[in-house]
Amino acid sequence: MNVMERDKGEARLHYLDGEYDVITPGGYVVCAVTGTHIPLDALRYWSVDLQEPYASPDIATARAQEKGLAPK
Repeated sequence: MNVMERDKGEARLHYLDGEYDVITPGGYVVCAVTGTHIPLDALRYWSVDLQEPYASPDIATARAQEKGLAPK
């Protein structure tokens, strides 16, 4: 992905264990819980099971608990 593709709008990703595949190039994804824009170079938290990105580890943990994917 070049700089011009990276800076355009929202990216669509397929989340894998420890990495992701870019489906549609873009500069950011949107946190599934807060709606915050997360630049791709700052994306660290997502759910493979739910295919959702998260802005922080606390948000990711709370979402996993809410969906029954992690103990409360």
